[in-house]
Amino acid sequence: MIPLLSVVVPFHDVEAYITECLKSLAAQTLEDFEVILVDDGSEDGSRRVAEDFAARDERFVIVTQRNQGPGPARNEGIRHARGTYLAFADSDDVVPPHAYELLVGSLAETGSDLACGAVGRLVDGRLEESTLHEKVFRRPQLCTHITDKQVLVRDRTVWNKVYRRAFWERCGLAFPVGIYEDVPVAMQAHVLATSVDMVGDVVYHWRRRETGATSITQRRTEPDNLYERLAAIRAVRAFLEERAPDLLDGFDALVLEKDILFLFQALENCDECGPVVELAHAWLAELSVRALATAPSLRRLELHLVKRGLVAELRKVRAFRRAREGGTRIVPRGLRVTNWYGDYPFFRNRRLRIPDEVFDARDELKLVARVDACEWTGTEYRLRGHVSFHRVDRKPARVSMWLSDGRRRVPLEVRRSGRHGVVAAIDPRRLGGGGKNWKLEVRAELRGLVMTGWCRDGDTGPTWRFSVPGRSRTGMETTQ
Repeated sequence: MIPLLSVVVPFHDVEAYITECLKSLAAQTLEDFEVILVDDGSEDGSRRVAEDFAARDERFVIVTQRNQGPGPARNEGIRHARGTYLAFADSDDVVPPHAYELLVGSLAETGSDLACGAVGRLVDGRLEESTLHEKVFRRPQLCTHITDKQVLVRDRTVWNKVYRRAFWERCGLAFPVGIYEDVPVAMQAHVLATSVDMVGDVVYHWRRRETGATSITQRRTEPDNLYERLAAIRAVRAFLEERAPDLLDGFDALVLEKDILFLFQALENCDECGPVVELAHAWLAELSVRALATAPSLRRLELHLVKRGLVAELRKVRAFRRAREGGTRIVPRGLRVTNWYGDYPFFRNRRLRIPDEVFDARDELKLVARVDACEWTGTEYRLRGHVSFHRVDRKPARVSMWLSDGRRRVPLEVRRSGRHGVVAAIDPRRLGGGGKNWKLEVRAELRGLVMTGWCRDGDTGPTWRFSVPGRSRTGMETTQ
């Protein structure tokens, strides 16, 4: 019988982890599948574990090759695959029980070429959110595409997906040799797909390995490793330039957010830093001028120091960043004209003469406005909230607030309470003849900076709304 799904699992010296991986595959609620275990020249007990599973469960089969790395191993597994759908799993990770049933079911329903889902990070036995995928699957959507849902640029792994095998073969997809073999393939598949299904469920548990001779975590700052990462970046950029140039800015921004960290770590720990600095220059030469110029101000400072080969100064800035995990400050400077800069080391340092625009953080300023409580006093609604500028340690000079139903704007009298607190009164009679639901808008000023925005319901809630008494469907006077 031809299986519905083929799962390719390459393995090499993962005796400590492979049992948990294979157990998770055997426990899938989708039962019509095969697991192709590709022994990539293992020298530990991994092979014995794989043979035990194959002996007990006919859905598990073993393929053997000399050690060539995960890319060729996956390609070898694909050659033996028989399923209508194709998936990949790394032998040190775990697949949740309903993952393949969910992904295959989505493809069967929509006809899309691939389905992808959220990822959890296994850290010391605990499951955390994957920071690489954290912004991708917050709003699931079926039958979409990376050119419409550009956040999918961040979804550059192959194992949180199921592919339609006919699509894979039609596009001639194959893994290159190297450590980061999945990144180019994942991007190519997203671009070449006719449509993609995004599911919000966690479909893969990605293990962070802190020990072991072959741990990527331990090797990622080695020069050879960094060269391979650069090769993957170059491959993706070349493909995007030809097939989807509108995605280049997003991809470059991701490189500057995630990949560049390993380069920084190498520079922080090297003894002879000349070769690493040269490699860093090669990295920066690959990225667009726009991406480098629009990176956040603290990252621009780090990049400026790398470009000039100022390794000691870079290390000081990296230590500064780590010491301020809660966030760095943005400060106003200037008498006649106020500009806003990151409060970082080396600002206007006479020796280094770093241009002010490197520190310019105006585009990073955000208005923070929220409603904490809204209570009926017997004559009016008393609203209490918070208004501030994110990362600015100063009290706004002026704050204005008004209710809006989309057509009318009703100003509120605002009283300040403490550093960032605000109190306002709402008289429902003033809203007569207007809509049923009103949103609260805020305008704040400080040193020539003027920003407006909607109040949110608490720290992380949606836009706060006031419902006119007697007109709401639930009878509730306010949305809390």
